[in-house]
Order: sequence, then structure tokens, then C-alpha cells
Amino acid sequence: MTEQSLFPAAFSRRAVLATAAAVSALGLLGTAPAHAQAWPNKMIKLVVPFPAGGPTDTASRIVGQKLAERLKQPVVVENRAGASGSMAAQQIAKTPGDGYTLMMLATPTLLAPHLYRKAGYDTTKDFVSVATVYDLPIVVVVNPAQMPTVTDLQKLITHAKARPGQLNYTSSGVGSFGHLSMELLKQLGQFEMEHVPYKGGVPAITDTLGGQVPMMYADLVAALPHIQTGKLRAIAVGSPQRVGVIPNVPTIAEQGFKGFDAVSWGGLMAPLGTPKEVVDRISTEVKAILADKEVQDKLLNAGAIANYQGPDQMAKRVRGDYAKWGQVIRDKGITFE
Repeated sequence: MTEQSLFPAAFSRRAVLATAAAVSALGLLGTAPAHAQAWPNKMIKLVVPFPAGGPTDTASRIVGQKLAERLKQPVVVENRAGASGSMAAQQIAKTPGDGYTLMMLATPTLLAPHLYRKAGYDTTKDFVSVATVYDLPIVVVVNPAQMPTVTDLQKLITHAKARPGQLNYTSSGVGSFGHLSMELLKQLGQFEMEHVPYKGGVPAITDTLGGQVPMMYADLVAALPHIQTGKLRAIAVGSPQRVGVIPNVPTIAEQGFKGFDAVSWGGLMAPLGTPKEVVDRISTEVKAILADKEVQDKLLNAGAIANYQGPDQMAKRVRGDYAKWGQVIRDKGITFE
């Protein structure tokens, strides 16, 4: 028997959870004021859908520690890696929305339902947006020994058009944000390059440094040390504004592609049904945490830029990115089994 067959059509799982949230909210604020003071009264779990050590994990631990201090309850970070984060997201989507489970959504997990046929969740419908936490800029880099004349984006495009079918670029993998961003740029600029995917940013960077592949659309956190030493040349960033750590590198929008916006990011989500009062409380605390210069500096050292947006803004961003990059994925026929 399927989950849907357990209820009449009018009572989908989402409807049931929404009703439960309303009842919970009444309990929190209406008939039992003491309960409003009770949350949180135990440990909060913050699930990171990636291995320990990356920017999403680091940001989660920085924010989680500060959140624990402000809420006076432990916030335990739990890593559940697999399938671009979709394994963890699928589990969180089925977790009761009681305010004690959060997930740090990152762009790969946001887009995974477009890439995995059996992701098991819909990012736009199965979660509640709480607050964005960070932006993770991405940057187009070239190996200057392999491409000495390519010093900006237009020169790269001219170089590619003069060598149809001959130029390769790499990213951290099929369906990675660097892959999707370059495919969108190729479409807009009407030029061709062949994607050579790697399993992770480190081997991709290593081979770009070694000249096996002449260029990469890379996470800034991975590329920055090599940009600073001159082993890689940064020619464009995908964000709408320039990035403070490489202020002399112009945006793609500045180089002939007005409105181009490609930023990987992360933010807190909660299971569907989490009471609005709890969501708003967490969001308010995250806003205060990200306003702290010490926190901003720690995130920057991890390659991320602190960026708070509230529940409504984050939900709008989720929907916008889900639609925008989903179209790119469909247009290019990018899928995982």
C-alpha cells in the first residue's frame, strides 16, 4: 500500500503536516502559554548532507555553536553524506516538524531532484525555509601557462570560438554548480567547450594546475590559494557583485552578460510542519549570529560569505534557483541514475 493510499486525496501528507503545524502553533501560543517558553528544552540536531570538512560543514559548525549559545541548548551537527545530499534530504523530509531537526541545505541538494530520478523529495514543497547562511562564490580560472593570452572572459570566448571542439574545461563533477554555470554561460555566449568532469574539486584543481585541463569553473574556496600564488588566473566571478577577497576580478555580468547570477549558497531548512513561531525564532537568532564580525571572518576563512535572508526571501530564492537551474539541467540533458 502506498503512502498516498492511506488518506483520501484531499488529505495528502503535506496537508496533514500543515494541519499538525497549526495545532502545534495553537499549543505553543494559544491555550498553553507555558509551552511557548518550553521550546527549546532539549538538544537540536543540525544535519549536514555532506562529509565533514567542506564549507557547508564548516558553516554549519560555526553557526550551530553560536545557535547553541543563544538558545541555551546543545546543537549537534550530524553528517549524512550521499548523492549530492539527497539521501539526507529524503530522510529530513519524513521527519516530524517539531523544531528539533534542521538541515543545512546547499545548492547541490537543492537541485538534486532534477538530477536524480529517485531523489525522493521536492525541495520547493517538502521543507520550510528558515534562513540563508552563506554564499559560496564560484570563479572561472585558467592555467596561465596553457592559456597565456586569456586574461578576461571575452578573450576566453574568442579563444574557444577559434578552436571549435578543441577546448576542454573541468569542474568538481557532473551536475556540480560549476558545471551548470559554465553550461549556462556557453549557451548565452554561443561558444563550445567540452566538459571533463572530476569526482571532487581537489582532483579537478590538481589537473588544472598540472595543465591536463586548461581551465575550470571552480569554488572560490578551492581556487583562492592558487589564484594568490599566480598558478591560476581568475578571469571572472559568477556572483552579481565582485568578491572582496579578489576585488580586481570582474563579474561575468560586467563582461557582457548583464544579469548573469550564479552563486552557490547554503541555508537552514526545517521539516514541513515546523511551527512558524519556531522558524521565526531560529531565523532571528541566525540573523544576529551572522551580523557578528567574528562569525563573518570565520566563514570567510572557510571560503564562504555570510549572507542572511529571512524565511520568505529564502523560500523565494529556493523556488527561483530550482526553476532556473532545473531548466539548464533539462536543456542539457544532465541526469544521474
